Amino acid sequence: MKFRRQRRDDLSVNLTPLIDVVFLLLIFFMVSTSFTKATQLAINLPEAEGQPAPESTTRLELLIAADGVFTLNGKQISSQPIDLRRALRDEANGNRDIPITIAADGAAAHRHIVAALDAASTLGFHQLTIAAQAPVGTND
Repeated sequence: MKFRRQRRDDLSVNLTPLIDVVFLLLIFFMVSTSFTKATQLAINLPEAEGQPAPESTTRLELLIAADGVFTLNGKQISSQPIDLRRALRDEANGNRDIPITIAADGAAAHRHIVAALDAASTLGFHQLTIAAQAPVGTND
C-alpha cells in the first residue's frame, strides 16, 4: 500500500499587515505632531518722538520682556547683575565703543531697565540707546 505524503506548507509570518500598521502609525504621528518655530521676544515698545538712531554694523541689542526675561543679541541671559555684566563684556570682546540698544517692553519693571543701564555704565559703555516706537498717527 502506498501512502501519499501530505505536503506541508512552509510556516512563515506574513509581515505585510505589520508593515502597513507601522506606516499608518508613522503617518498619524507625523500629521498630529505640532512643530513650533523659535520666535523672537514680543516686546511692546513705549512711544516717543525723535530721530531714529544711526545704523551700525556691530551693536549690542538688549531686549527686556514684560516678565523680566533678558535677551542679548538673540541669546537669553540671566537678569542677575553679575551675569548681565559678564554677558555684555563677553559679547563686546573688550570694545567699549560698541553702541548698546536697550529695548524694554512698556510693561517691564523699572528695576530691570535700571539694572541694564547700570551694568552698561559700570562696564564703561558710552553709546546707550533706549528703543521706542513712533507715536501712532505721526507721519514720517
